[in-house]
Amino acid sequence: MLQPSVKFKKIGPRKPPQALWKSYVQACVIAFFVALIVRAFILQAYRIPTGSMEDTVLAGDFVMVNKLAYRGETTPEIGDVIVFAYPLNPTRDFVKRVIARGGQEVAVRDKRLYVDGVEMPLPEAGKHVDREILSSVFSNRDNFGPIVVPQGSYFVMGDNRDDSEDSRFWGTVPDDHVKGRVAFVYWSWAPASDSPDWEFPYVHSLVQIFWYNLTHLGDRLRLGRVGTTIS
Repeated sequence: MLQPSVKFKKIGPRKPPQALWKSYVQACVIAFFVALIVRAFILQAYRIPTGSMEDTVLAGDFVMVNKLAYRGETTPEIGDVIVFAYPLNPTRDFVKRVIARGGQEVAVRDKRLYVDGVEMPLPEAGKHVDREILSSVFSNRDNFGPIVVPQGSYFVMGDNRDDSEDSRFWGTVPDDHVKGRVAFVYWSWAPASDSPDWEFPYVHSLVQIFWYNLTHLGDRLRLGRVGTTIS
């Protein structure tokens, strides 16, 4: 009667802990540099701090910006939602919608937007929140222009037309200030004015903030917005 043969697997020497540690460090370093490359040339994440682009993009949305969208000969098109360096302070980044390009004429009359003499409708999720119409003597918000956009520049506006500081107030955006096109929302966390502040003693603040967010999770976490494409 044949007996079943038993095979023994040869066990090699274990990797010394030092070698494992080096492998982890190498993996972390590689991941770090890959992340830097992606952030510098491909995608970058931004948090939206204000409601100037409501209801297309909400305060508290975290968006991913495609930095390859305008490489080479490709330039922003009318209707694109872009991230750009604020012309009056390039250390700050703004998010607005492209309304007109170089050579086009822009005017606002009693809240109505005109480009080259043609009235342009609000974006699908755009809005006005104030029925009052302000005179151009007091503000450029509701009555502005006409002006011709300089070549190589863009006229931008927020979708929340009555609550947006944009090209009506500080001018156009040069092409070299544009950083990319907003692609989608990857996280959304609603702001809360009564949320506890981070202050000394920090352990106490940490407990307060954790408990507040846990008890208000349903109000703050907007899972329905995750994955929303921006157009």
